[in-house]
Amino acid sequence: MFGRDSRRTSRFDILIGKSARIQGDIDYSGGLHLDGRVAGNVRAEGEGSSTLSVSETGWIEGSVMVPNVLLDGTVRGDIHARERLVLGPNAKVQGDVYYGVIETSLGAEILGRLVPLAGQAPQPEATSQPATG
Repeated sequence: MFGRDSRRTSRFDILIGKSARIQGDIDYSGGLHLDGRVAGNVRAEGEGSSTLSVSETGWIEGSVMVPNVLLDGTVRGDIHARERLVLGPNAKVQGDVYYGVIETSLGAEILGRLVPLAGQAPQPEATSQPATG
């Protein structure tokens, strides 16, 4: 959709059109493309490599837990994209973003924390030692 590797995630089993308004959570597997609005959480079932694509007109009020996310719309909630997150130029996120790999376009906005999931080095524990001097 936006970047070099987006071709591998171009199969979508579910399409939610621009005029659709959904109240409640969505649980799915495979590919989901959203042009409308969802007031609820969006979750991919199973351990597969499901994909969520949200167009410029797409809007989610709730958390997103999907391995691969292509976002060019708005999410008001946390995003958990354990494999890949691609933010297009119109992407707006109001929440924390947990990601494996992230790609952002100029113009994307994130109001929240960015938390990498892969390759995190363990934080050294603080040790209390008496001062010498």
